[in-house]
Amino acid sequence: MSIVLAVILIIAALAIGVFSGFFYHKNTVEAKIGRTEEYVRKLVDDSQRKANEEAKEMKLKAKEEVLQQKSELDKEINARRADIQRSERRAQQREEQLDKKEEQLDKKLDALDQREKALIKKQESISELEAEAEAFKQKQISELERIASMTQDEARQCVIDRVQKDAYHDAAVLVRDIESKAKEEGEKKARNIIALAIQRCASDHVAETTVSVINLPNDDMKGRIIGREGRNIRALETATGVDLIIDDTPEAVIVSAFDPVRRETARLAIEKLIMDGRIHPARIEECVEKAKKEIDQQIREAGDQAIFETGQHGIHPELVKLLGRLRYRTSYGQNVLKHSIEVSHLAGMMAAELGADVQLAKRAGLLHDIGKSVDHEQEGTHVSIGGELARKYHESPAVVHCILAHHNDVEPQTVEAVLVQAADAISAARPGARRESLENYIKRLEKLEEIANSFKGVEKCFAIQSGREVRIMVKPEDVSDEGTQIMAKEVARRIEKELEYPGQIRVNVIRETRSTDYAK
Repeated sequence: MSIVLAVILIIAALAIGVFSGFFYHKNTVEAKIGRTEEYVRKLVDDSQRKANEEAKEMKLKAKEEVLQQKSELDKEINARRADIQRSERRAQQREEQLDKKEEQLDKKLDALDQREKALIKKQESISELEAEAEAFKQKQISELERIASMTQDEARQCVIDRVQKDAYHDAAVLVRDIESKAKEEGEKKARNIIALAIQRCASDHVAETTVSVINLPNDDMKGRIIGREGRNIRALETATGVDLIIDDTPEAVIVSAFDPVRRETARLAIEKLIMDGRIHPARIEECVEKAKKEIDQQIREAGDQAIFETGQHGIHPELVKLLGRLRYRTSYGQNVLKHSIEVSHLAGMMAAELGADVQLAKRAGLLHDIGKSVDHEQEGTHVSIGGELARKYHESPAVVHCILAHHNDVEPQTVEAVLVQAADAISAARPGARRESLENYIKRLEKLEEIANSFKGVEKCFAIQSGREVRIMVKPEDVSDEGTQIMAKEVARRIEKELEYPGQIRVNVIRETRSTDYAK
């Protein structure tokens, strides 16, 4: 019983303690909340007071800004008003000036109207005078036609013919005077230069062909060259690329080929075979290889010799080799390598006399026909091929131009190009330098006479001096003395345009008047 009572008392004490703690804590919290609410009220009052003060300050600033902007705007309005007033004054002044100009213009227009009326009256009177003058003119023309017994058109044509004839005569006289003066001043100088260059250049006469003849020790050698069933001759032709002609010519074999190097190789190989006596396909191949090596060596030596003779060093080795190939090339029977050396010397001598570039002229003269060394293998003219080769192996543009211009494929632009042209013509045209086939020779003579006979007033003509001169006889009643000058020039131009020929052709036009009478 005592324990239960003790427990109850403990529980009651605990309950009393809890209730008392609760009430104490409640009072403490309420006191804190009261103090917090008082602090918040103070903060709110302070914030409201500061906000009111800031609002008053912002209102004051806004009022100040508005007043400042208003004053600036008033100033701007006043300035614009002043500008407008000035513009109005200027506009008023311009309007007054325009009114004055308009008045002046009206006065001028009135004056112009009066002048126009006066001009119309004058024009009417001039038209009447012109009509009277035209009628008088027609009357005079009719009277003149009646007196002269010809119409106006006939008289006009007569005057035109007379003026044309006088102009033609004056032109011919002028041409003759100019030519005579030019000849007096230029021919002597040119003749001296060319003669001196030719005298100082000594060259051999040539007579080479496109075939080579090989002499045999006996006719039995022909059978050995042909071989059993023709195997030897086939092997020779295959290895050398030439044609062997074995005909009835005693103790001789003919080698024919367009390529001169191949022809020379075949000739040399056959001579070795004949000297050796052993002729069979294996030996043929061996001799041909040896001959090719010898020909290559001769080509290099010939190129080096040409370089040494002309004093032109620094030429590309391939160009030197191509120069050596020209040793076996001929043109109209003239050896092209000797021709190139001769052109180099002639061009250099003439360049020295004229004060031009001697080395350039000699170099271009030496290389001007370089294209002929490979024109059997490449398409195109030897001029274009030569220009490409020179450009390929780094020759100067001046040398390339001289090569391209030496046959007028392009217009010569330098003195050296003209000198190479002249030297080429001199070397080709000198006696014994070139020869043509009889057929080409006859055709050129016939074409010369045909061109000359195509001109009006020609009575007869003759191509003489192996086609280097054409002599034209004209009818004296159809061609005047001055007309002969014009005809000679026109014939020369036609020949230059339509014919190809080495050197130059002289055109002589002859006019003579014969008076015949009989003594009875």
